[in-house]
Amino acid sequence: MNSLAVRPRGEAPGTQLPPAAAGPGFPHWGAVGPWCGVRAAGGESKRARDGHQVSPGRGVRCGVGVRGAAWRSARDGAWARGAPGGALKSGREGGQAGDGPAAGTRPGTMPGNGSALPNASQPGPGGDGARPQPSWLASALACVLIFTIVVDVLGNLLVILSVYRNKKLRNAGNIFVVSLAVADLVVAVYPYPLVLTSIFNNGWNLGYLHCQISGFLMGLSVIGSIFNITGIAINRYCYICHSLKYDKLYSSKNSFCYVLLIWLLTLVAVLPNLRAGTLQYDPRIYSCTFAQSVSSAYTIAVVVFHFLVPMIIVIFCYLRIWILVLQVRQRVKPDRKPRLKPQDFRNFVTMFVVFVLFAICWAPLNFIGLAVASDPASMVPRIPEWLFVASYYMAYFNSCLNAIIYGLLNQNFRKEYRRIIVSLCTARMFFVDSSNDVADRVKCKPSPLTTKNNLVKVDSV
Repeated sequence: MNSLAVRPRGEAPGTQLPPAAAGPGFPHWGAVGPWCGVRAAGGESKRARDGHQVSPGRGVRCGVGVRGAAWRSARDGAWARGAPGGALKSGREGGQAGDGPAAGTRPGTMPGNGSALPNASQPGPGGDGARPQPSWLASALACVLIFTIVVDVLGNLLVILSVYRNKKLRNAGNIFVVSLAVADLVVAVYPYPLVLTSIFNNGWNLGYLHCQISGFLMGLSVIGSIFNITGIAINRYCYICHSLKYDKLYSSKNSFCYVLLIWLLTLVAVLPNLRAGTLQYDPRIYSCTFAQSVSSAYTIAVVVFHFLVPMIIVIFCYLRIWILVLQVRQRVKPDRKPRLKPQDFRNFVTMFVVFVLFAICWAPLNFIGLAVASDPASMVPRIPEWLFVASYYMAYFNSCLNAIIYGLLNQNFRKEYRRIIVSLCTARMFFVDSSNDVADRVKCKPSPLTTKNNLVKVDSV
């Protein structure tokens, strides 16, 4: 069928698209179609003029007829922007043309389901949020995310299995460590693979529901992580600075209740995001995540109560522990006071490093959010896009670090990692209690004077 190109009034015959418009958004267009910048074929030209949909396979929808200068203005504006996906505004109604991701949809909607995707067209820190990332940057982000997913899954599974298999590691302090490992695993099994799919497809094509679930689970993971890190800091503080009360405060029952409370508070903190409409897709980071520019007051509240306040509590706890450590080493404390064992100090250092790495990875993103919320109009243009993207992927990368830190700094975890890896090819991995080996029973026969508190002090992280 011969194609028929109808030109608007005032345009010269055979008006062609400029070379810059060629690409995924403007495929094989010869002459500009009638009124709305599309190409009509044969008997469909009349329907195109009347504003009906043409080329059903491509999902192109015409807008209201535009003539002369108005049509040229809409056309030139779209070409000047280099709109991805062939987003060509047609007249007063702003209909879209092209066969890219945005074809046949309203601006700011998800393709395929018509659900709102506000952040796809709204400005944000670092730019207007509509430019696709360069291919080399997308490849680099994909590599970082693949590494993060693999190490996150393997490392945190090793942590959970280590505590499950080894009785020495089954104590009140490590309940919080397992809870933190679960929080890190949440993002590796669902949101991160979806982000990776978005990178490969150069856009989000998984629909509104998956976007909301992905953003919700990301929030659940990060807030759960910081609340668990806060719980670990309080546990270490009570264990070292108030050791006489530790056994009563952190019995097995109480410890499970504390972990349950942490996740309950996490859920309460994340649920408002679903009502506030702050979970949106951002094409710069290929993620459905918390949109900092939606509500300034809400963003400030999130940063203060979900990051700054927990950080202050953790800093207070670790500062008190450091003071006690220095006092013990300088022999300022009387001899009748409990002494800090070397193993206790190493375990404290392990969790302190976990906290420091978390703060380093998440602080840039939270401070960017605080700056944007304080004055969106002036701060948004000042934040470089590379800084915005880097801050997000630094935060993503943190989820794979904790298991590595445990293996590097804690001897009990390191030995158990080795045992698990060696026993992967056997069927005994889930049934053997590695802490009950004959050699361990012979060398480390428990003394009648050993208390539960002493056992925790020697073996907890």
